[in-house]
Amino acid sequence: GTFFLWFGWYGFNPGSTAAMHDAETAYTAAIAAVNTTLSPCIAGGVVFSLRAKVLPPKMKDVGAFCNGILAGLVSITAGCASVKHWEAIIIGAIGGCVYCGVSMLIQRLKIDDVVDAFAVHGACGFWGVMAPGFFGSVDIDGNGILHGGDQLLTQLFAAAVIAAWVAGLSLLVLIPLRLAGVLRQAEGLQKALEREFATMVKAFERALTSSRSSIRPPTDSASSSKDARPGEELRYTITSV
Repeated sequence: GTFFLWFGWYGFNPGSTAAMHDAETAYTAAIAAVNTTLSPCIAGGVVFSLRAKVLPPKMKDVGAFCNGILAGLVSITAGCASVKHWEAIIIGAIGGCVYCGVSMLIQRLKIDDVVDAFAVHGACGFWGVMAPGFFGSVDIDGNGILHGGDQLLTQLFAAAVIAAWVAGLSLLVLIPLRLAGVLRQAEGLQKALEREFATMVKAFERALTSSRSSIRPPTDSASSSKDARPGEELRYTITSV
């Protein structure tokens, strides 16, 4: 699913030029396409590295890696055609860090967001809107503050308007659903599902621990190789799973 989205982003970002009939529009689309490649690559790598080496529980988290890619795509969308390639790399790296930080904050606050939608689209979306205010050279239609421009306040105002629009319309839908008592599932059903999920997690952990402890080197490799039939030589003997 991540790669489907990534592939579609090439139609979304470069396609936003709405034309490729001359060299100028084709060049703009090309800049957008390259930046749409660089930013998610860096963001995914940053998230994967942080989850594997720095952030507890220090595991190789494929799900977070995929969300990191999406975080980079979201971060670069607003400025994909107005920033240079090295700036796209920085935007993607910051986007990866923003995703990790907000994802951990959401978990600490015990907010139900199982797919990290807010961390990817909300937090990184805000960073993506703000990024053209910092980056973007005038020679490629940018106006970032790092290049002497004054785009930052405009981007901040745009982010505030977007947040107000989304929050307002969401409340118009969610508040009536809550008052009607249909926003959340029944408490008893929710607790039953939580207990079932906890049981599944414990069973998986026991199976994983058992499988690791059951893998041992053979006690006599020479005799094992001698007695084994062709094609049956094993470096390790798995006794049970």
